[in-house]
This record gives sequence, C-alpha cells and structure tokens, in this order.
Amino acid sequence: MPTLFDPVEFGAIALPNRIVMAPLTRARSDRDGVPNALMAEYYAQRASAGLIISEATGISREGLGWPNAPGLWNRAQVEGWKLVTGAVHEAGGRIVAQLWHMGRLVHPDLGGARPVSASATTAPDFAHTYEGKKPYVEARAATKDDMLRIIADYSQAAHNAIEAGFDGVQVHGANGYLVDQFLRDSSNLRTDEYGGSIENRLRFMSEVLVAIGDSIGMDRVGIRFSPNILVQGVDDSDPPRLFTAVARRLEELKVPWIELREAHRPTSAGSIPTNPVSPAMRPLYSGKIALNSDYDGPSGRARLAEGVGDAISFGRPFISNPDLVERLRAGAPLAPGDVATYYSGGSSGYVDYPTLKDAKAA
Repeated sequence: MPTLFDPVEFGAIALPNRIVMAPLTRARSDRDGVPNALMAEYYAQRASAGLIISEATGISREGLGWPNAPGLWNRAQVEGWKLVTGAVHEAGGRIVAQLWHMGRLVHPDLGGARPVSASATTAPDFAHTYEGKKPYVEARAATKDDMLRIIADYSQAAHNAIEAGFDGVQVHGANGYLVDQFLRDSSNLRTDEYGGSIENRLRFMSEVLVAIGDSIGMDRVGIRFSPNILVQGVDDSDPPRLFTAVARRLEELKVPWIELREAHRPTSAGSIPTNPVSPAMRPLYSGKIALNSDYDGPSGRARLAEGVGDAISFGRPFISNPDLVERLRAGAPLAPGDVATYYSGGSSGYVDYPTLKDAKAA
C-alpha cells in the first residue's frame, strides 16, 4: 500500500507526496477580491504539500458571498494570483484554484443582487457581511439563461486560473454551495430537466465540468464533495445512491481526481454523518480520491492502507503547521491553531506560525 510520502499523479499534475493542503478560506484578499503579497507568502510557506488547493475563489461577483475572499473574474485578480502561484512554484510546489459559486449563500450586500440557486429556497442561519452577520434572503430559482451564464463564468474563471499560473482547478461541489445545491434533493426542488431524478440533478455539475474541461483540458480538473453530512442546510435523502451515480458520471467524463470531505464524526456545527460513500464510489471511479476531514498522521496513514483513498487532504493542521509534511514524516507533534485569527485579516495567525526547525531554534 502507498504511504503519505509516495508520489501520485492527479491527471496532468505530478504530486511528490500524497499530503494535500485542503482549501481553507482565510479572508486576506481586499474587498475587490484581489490577492496580494501576504497571500503569496502564506501559500509559499506550505509549498511542500504534494498539492495545494487554494482557498475558495469566486467565479463572479454574483457568486462570491464571503468578505475579503478572492476572485478570478477580472484582470486585477489574475495579476494578484500570479504573485501567489509564482511564489509557490519558486518554492517547488504545485497549486490549483478552487472555483466557487456560493448560490443561495450569497447575501445581496456582497453579491449585489438577489442570490440564485437550484430552487427558490433560503439558507439557514446567517450570512457573513462587512457589516456583521445578517439573515440570508430567499434565492430565486436559476433560469436556463442563468445556468448558461454561470457555466460560462466557470469556464472563464478556469481559463483565468491557468493564465494566472495555476496548475489546474478544483470545482467546489461541496458544503452546500451552488453545485451541491443542484445535486442534492433537499435544495433542488426543480421539476424540469435539472431536477427530480438523480440523472437530472447531475446535469448542472456535468455541464460545468465539461465546459471547464473544454477550456483548460479535463486532465487539469478536479471536484470536491461533502457526501455524507448536512452542510449549511443541504443534504440528500439517499447519499449512497446519489454519489455512486456521481462516480459513474465522473468516470464517463474522465475527471482525473476528486476530494471528499467525508466526515467520520460529528462536525463542529453538530451534523451527524451518515455512512461513508467512498467505498461504494471506489469500484466505479478509476480516478484518484483524496479523503478529507479531521485527519492527522496516524489516521491518514490508516485510511490510505484501506485502499479506498489515494491521498489525504489536511485542512486546519496546515494553518498552524506550514511544514506539515516534515512534521508528519518525523512523527513530530502538531502546533495548535489560533481560531480567533482564522478570518481576522493581517499577518497574525497567518504567516507567523514557526516551522518545527524554527521552534526548536527558539
């Protein structure tokens, strides 16, 4: 069985190890979604990961509902991301852009208009805005013209990502955002060819992936799912049936890798996971599977040994351990993160975590 430190290929991207940096929203861009030199420093510090998946990055103003999150829809954003990808590559790393449309989770204060989703539904809880938390508003159901426009936005954002120096892209299909809203029957209440049956609910995801593959080559495309948990009001009545159908479709489309945020214990929001679907997806999907959710070195190694996953995606440990790969290799303890600084802006709790070497020297 492979170890965390063996190489692996995610389509056209060759990874020197199987330790993937999961997408982590950190809110260090400006209000126009333009990345900066501070972000370049942060990502370059973590370039020893086999692959870095960028923080969720908006494909349009309409689809970006998180304060100070980055985008990939205009020239200034492309130029800002060049700082990041250049720094990562100079440090020997590989990085893909996670493409994000938040759907009904975009508050009009940030998106500029009423949000759009698979159906006219309202997300639970509250949206983060520059003026604090506000209740979500009811989304309008996407028209076919909306879907064509949004799919074109995905395609253009993928093109922009390659121009900005990324090695590929990952579609955000998890956590209750737009692609997830179309996939799952708790949020997709449509009665046309994009709703109802599983085959119909796969249609929007499939069209997004095809458009991106046509834009940059499918060998540089991945997608993320959160198949076995309720997230931001979105879940499904039959996850195994839905995600085995997803696996078959991804195999047909030749999508080379996926990441599964597959919870194995209650989430911080209190959601109780259903049974994992990755064992059922594995026989149907020949691409690479990265497994994510609260792993450390021992648990990550154990999951690889099961033969279902090909890599392990680490999230929060990468925040406070920029040299996570070396710490896992050495069996060294992991430094805890400062939760208060996760989205606080500035360098504190962002680029000032010491490596194991620096901590010993101090």
